[in-house]
Amino acid sequence: MRWLIYLGIIVIGTLIFSQVIAMMDLEPLPGDILYDRGTLHIHIPLLYSLGTSVVLALLFWFLRR
Repeated sequence: MRWLIYLGIIVIGTLIFSQVIAMMDLEPLPGDILYDRGTLHIHIPLLYSLGTSVVLALLFWFLRR
């Protein structure tokens, strides 16, 4: 049951992060998923998320030392 809560947090975080990237009007990176059909626009920033994850992991690793 706990994994379902974590999955929900990840999905909601991804959706919020994708909207923030869309509002910042950044160009999509080559690994990002874009779906643009009429009034529906979905941007899933895979490489931005991966880069943010690496930066945060290094930051927390540095702060823990």
